[in-house]
Amino acid sequence: MRSLGGGSMRVVVVGGGMAAVRLVEEIVSRPAQQRPQVTVLADEQYAPYNRILLSAVLEGTHASDALMLRSPDWFTRNGVELRLGARVLEIDREAGGVVLVDGTRIGHDKVGLAPGALPTLPPIRGLVRLDGTLHPTVHAFRSLADCVRLDAAVVPGQRAVVVGGGLLGLQVARALAVRGMRTEIVEGADHLLSSQVAPAAGAVLARTLRKLGNAVYTGARAGRLSEAGLRLDNGYELETDLVVLTAGGRPSTALARRAGLMVRRGIVVDSMLASVSDRDIHAIGDCASYRGTITGFVPPAWEQARVLAGILCGEPVAYDGGRSHARLRATDLDVAVLGDPGHAVGEGGEGSNPLLGSHRQLVAGGGRIVAAALVGDLSRVGLITQLYDRGTLLGPSEPGALLMPEPVDAPVELPDVAEVCACAGVSAGAIRACSSLVQVRETTRATTGCGGCLSAVEKLIGQPRATGAGAVGGGQ
Repeated sequence: MRSLGGGSMRVVVVGGGMAAVRLVEEIVSRPAQQRPQVTVLADEQYAPYNRILLSAVLEGTHASDALMLRSPDWFTRNGVELRLGARVLEIDREAGGVVLVDGTRIGHDKVGLAPGALPTLPPIRGLVRLDGTLHPTVHAFRSLADCVRLDAAVVPGQRAVVVGGGLLGLQVARALAVRGMRTEIVEGADHLLSSQVAPAAGAVLARTLRKLGNAVYTGARAGRLSEAGLRLDNGYELETDLVVLTAGGRPSTALARRAGLMVRRGIVVDSMLASVSDRDIHAIGDCASYRGTITGFVPPAWEQARVLAGILCGEPVAYDGGRSHARLRATDLDVAVLGDPGHAVGEGGEGSNPLLGSHRQLVAGGGRIVAAALVGDLSRVGLITQLYDRGTLLGPSEPGALLMPEPVDAPVELPDVAEVCACAGVSAGAIRACSSLVQVRETTRATTGCGGCLSAVEKLIGQPRATGAGAVGGGQ
């Protein structure tokens, strides 16, 4: 194996998603003499795109071409070989080669695995026909091809059932409702977003969705699909023209298993983001398990990409775990989750106003914010995110004050140091230095993650640099 860093080392990146593209961006940002030779193997035919914003395409607020992260020309200009439609069959650890399904063998010194996660089919009878294909009314929602297929099937006035009340399920449900479909949500847990928020917050979300015209069934599982509709285990039969599956997903680890790497729920990696079974194979994003944790979100995956790029370029860096941010991007629904409020250790506080559709939960440990969940009113999310990311020591009254709504007449100007995009770690000052949204995306990568910062970025573009300390409320 060649030494780390330098153009003679060959790195093969398996995957064409957001973590993989970020890894390549970070590598090409280094001086040329540090960079390895990079080949990217993306199994989809599309140029790498932002998977998180697929629901925005379905909703009609984004064009599909706006999702592209980097064009094939960008890879070429930066000396990176991009192969689309390149599905990997196996990693030959003995010979140091990656083998594609068409028999092509690509030599490597290092492999970066970033294949993401795969959707799983829930145990619903009737989903799959005898020939192994999905029932024609059933749609998965994971890829751009899935989005295009579902988009073509949308008929205003018809009924749709979304199976899954997680972040993706709520985004898809709102998108279909905005498109004019009568949409119902089925969630097996006792409340919506059960992996991210407390029952009280889930109840606020359900109430808001019902006010918006979406039916919500929690504590119920879909059991059988027939010509009559979708039958739930509580006896309800839901008439439907479309069924969208958003519940369930698992890290894509089949390739790693075939290569003999240690896999628990994900590919087990160490602080160098290397497989504990093979130091020449690294993993990042949804497929990687560090200290028993799988990220599942963009910001920590991008942090892993930044660290791995440094490692591959010979820099003295290591990964020590990332802070998790999750945003729900859907019309008339606002949710932000920092960390894991349900399992965080510390003193917690909650405030809820179901009539206004808002709920706040804050967990503080050692005088610092260790987790938070905000539903409905995100006026303080910018400040809370900064305090959480920086591990700022709070004053005695701050935890309680942060649970209160932002005053109506509060100043909204952000100081240049305020973080606007949590996914890419971009400040207000960096946004103000840009003259257009295109320039923002090209130079800072803000808005190319979860998209939750788009409205704040649009307000900041072209503003003069802040001169005072300002306020940090409303930063995202």
